[in-house]
Amino acid sequence: MNPEAVAIAVFLLTYALVVSERIHRAVAAMLGASAVLFLKIVPWERVPKYLDLNTLFLLMGMMIIVNTARNSGLFEYVAIKTVKLARGSPIRVLLLFSVVTAIVSSVLDNVTTVLLLTPMLLYISRLMELNPVPFLLSEIFASNIGGTATLIGDPPNIMIGSAAKLSFNEFLSNMGPIAAVDLIVTILIIYLAYNSALKVTPKKKVMIKQTLRGLDEKAAIRDIRLFRKSVAIILFVVALFFFHDKLGIEPAVVALLGASLILLWTREDPEGIFEKIEWPALFFFGGLFIIVGALEETGTIAQVAEWVLNHVHTSGEALLAITWFSAFSSAIVDNIPLTAAMIPLIKHMGTSMDVYPLWWALSLGACLGGNGTAIGASANVVVIGIAEREGIRITFGDFLKVGMVIMIVTVAVGVGILWVRYIGW
Repeated sequence: MNPEAVAIAVFLLTYALVVSERIHRAVAAMLGASAVLFLKIVPWERVPKYLDLNTLFLLMGMMIIVNTARNSGLFEYVAIKTVKLARGSPIRVLLLFSVVTAIVSSVLDNVTTVLLLTPMLLYISRLMELNPVPFLLSEIFASNIGGTATLIGDPPNIMIGSAAKLSFNEFLSNMGPIAAVDLIVTILIIYLAYNSALKVTPKKKVMIKQTLRGLDEKAAIRDIRLFRKSVAIILFVVALFFFHDKLGIEPAVVALLGASLILLWTREDPEGIFEKIEWPALFFFGGLFIIVGALEETGTIAQVAEWVLNHVHTSGEALLAITWFSAFSSAIVDNIPLTAAMIPLIKHMGTSMDVYPLWWALSLGACLGGNGTAIGASANVVVIGIAEREGIRITFGDFLKVGMVIMIVTVAVGVGILWVRYIGW
C-alpha cells in the first residue's frame, strides 16, 4: 500500500464529503484523521507536531468570551444604537451597518456577528418598507471583509498567523488598510447596484424617525453588571492583542487569559458557557490538521511545492498565483481546508524565495474569496438561511451576480496594494 496515494485519497475524500455536506464536516474530518492514524501514515507520537494548538485554543478562548458577553445584551445594544444613528436614512443604515459589521467581525467570529445583527437588519428593512436584500448582502460582504483585517477576524488568518508566527499588529498593518479600502469599494458597488431600492419618500422618512425614537438600546441590556464587565474584558483582550508580540506571548494565551478572567469576574455558569462552544468547529480543525499532516509526512506537499517552483519563478508570480487560486477556490469550497493545505506549500516555497508577501496573498484570497458565491463562507449560508425563514429568498444566481463582481474587484484592489508594497512598480 502506497502511503502517499492513501494520504492523497483520504484528503480528497474528506474534501468531497465537506463540499457535498452529506455528513457533518466535523465528522468527515474526524473520519479522515482517524484513517491516517489507524494506517500509521501519521505516527501517533508526531500528532502534536501537526495539531496546531495555538489556533485551537485561540478559537476556544474567543468563543468563551463571546458567549459570556452575549448574555449581557451587549451586541443587541450595539445594533440598536447603530440604527438610531442612521436617523431613518436607508443609505445611512447601509453604511453604518456595513461599518459596524466589519469592525465587529474583525474581533469576533463572522457567524456570531451576523447571527446578532441580521434580525435587527430585517426589522429595520420592514420598518422602512424596503427590500432587505441589499442590506443583507452588504452585511455578508462586510463580515468577510472585516474578518480579513486582523489575526483573529477569520479562521484562515488564525491558522496563517500561527504557522508563520505573524503578530496581531502585522496583520492589522498589512490587511487592515486593504480591508478598509475594500469596504468602501463594496458599499459603493452595493449602492450602485441597488440605488433605486434605497430610496424613501420624505414623509416615510419622518415616520421612520418617529418609530426609531421608540427603540431603547438600554432596554436591550439584560444584565448591566455583566455588560460593563464584558466591555472591560473585551477591551483588555484587544489591547493585549496589540502588544502580545512585544510581551512574547502567543495570541492563544491572550484569548485564554481573557476567557478565564471573564468567567472568574462575572461568575457566569461555566457549564452553560462551555456548552455553547462550537465544539464541532474545533474538531473539524483538529481533524484537518492531522490529514494535512499526512500529506506532509508522505512528502506530497514537498512535491507539489517543487512543481510550483518550477513554474513560478518570482515572488510576484507566486503572489498573483496564490491570491487568485485561493480566491476562486474559496468561492467554491470551504476556505479552512484550503488554507490548511496551502500553509505547508508556502513554507516549502520558502527555500527559494521570500514568502512573507505570500502569507498576505493567502489571507487575501482565502478570506475574500468567500464573497464570490452563496456557499463561499459560513456567514453567507447563515444570513441566507435566516432570510429564507423570514420569507426572503436570495437565490444562488442573485448572490452570484453581485458577489462575484465584489470578490473580483476587492481581491484585485488587495493584490494591487500588496504588489506596490512588496514587489514594486
